[in-house]
Amino acid sequence: MAKVARKPKKKKSGLLITLIIIVVILLIAVAGLGWYSANLKPSSDFKQEKLIEVKEGSYLADVGKLFAEEGIIKSPLAFKIYTRLNKVKPLQAGRYGVSPDMSLKEIITMMENGDIYTGDEIQFTYIEGKTIPWLANAIEEATNNTKEDVYALLKDEAYLNRMIDKYWFLTSAIKDPGIYYSLEGYLFPDTYTLLSKDVSVEEIFSVMLNKMEEVLNEYKNDIDSSAYSVHELLTIASVVEGESMAVQDRAGVAGVFFRRLDEGMSLGSDITTYYAIQVDPHSRDLNGDDLDLENPYNTRGPNMEGVIPVGPVCAPSRSAIEGTLHPEDTGALFFVSDKNGKLYFAETNAEHEANIEWLQEQGLWYTY
Repeated sequence: MAKVARKPKKKKSGLLITLIIIVVILLIAVAGLGWYSANLKPSSDFKQEKLIEVKEGSYLADVGKLFAEEGIIKSPLAFKIYTRLNKVKPLQAGRYGVSPDMSLKEIITMMENGDIYTGDEIQFTYIEGKTIPWLANAIEEATNNTKEDVYALLKDEAYLNRMIDKYWFLTSAIKDPGIYYSLEGYLFPDTYTLLSKDVSVEEIFSVMLNKMEEVLNEYKNDIDSSAYSVHELLTIASVVEGESMAVQDRAGVAGVFFRRLDEGMSLGSDITTYYAIQVDPHSRDLNGDDLDLENPYNTRGPNMEGVIPVGPVCAPSRSAIEGTLHPEDTGALFFVSDKNGKLYFAETNAEHEANIEWLQEQGLWYTY
């Protein structure tokens, strides 16, 4: 007897597919809502006020993109969605004092109300080649902070740990007990605009560390492929900065230092000795006791053959960092500068001594 084929149960399978689709849609909706809620929150716990200018005629999408690029909000898309869902009125053009610890709602409400910044911002400059003590004095003069506030923050281990967690280029090396000032060499030298004299030292440091991150990000591939750590590279860059006045000399100076390290020689840098004894390089000449001092910074001292100083000795400029990452190997192991800052390279000690003698004869030797 022939069997009659049964029709497939379309109703049950169709219902299952519908249920699956509904579940998927719900999961997507829940995930989307979670993402949106998360992006309404502050982008950071750190208070770091900065001035951002919203230009006349800017579209809301442009404003969201600008604030995201400045690190003030998490997502320009969330900004766009929020403004549409809440029917935000046109935002007023002008300069706004905002911080990443503000929520998206707080920022947009400020702009809706036209709370444009009207304070008296100040400009603050950290010069390349200068040290933390110089910076502490400059901060005291430019703001309502004291030198002691600067030094206290540099010793605050909880603060340093937070910064190490935040910035990829900061490591536990900055907490070495032999280091004088933990962030020496990491605060990028530049001119900064601060909202007022009431800005905190932590806010000042954040702006400077952000700038250093911006600069180092450009060279991250070079840093990652180097045989030296980022701390060692910034340390060498700081010595290069202190030993060379002309930008065009810096790759050559770095080349000398790397060659000396490869040869197991000390860097032999006067700048490191001055830093070790905490004396301004332009104040006096070095004496025998200075040169013989055993100190983890002093590369003229004993037991420093093939050794990099324990940390940076000043704030290196972009050109010093670049010269260190792209050194020029001239074959030289020595260099000396005349009183005008011009450098004379030499492959042998005899040639180096001859250069010094010639400079003295020509009246080009620096005297104090």
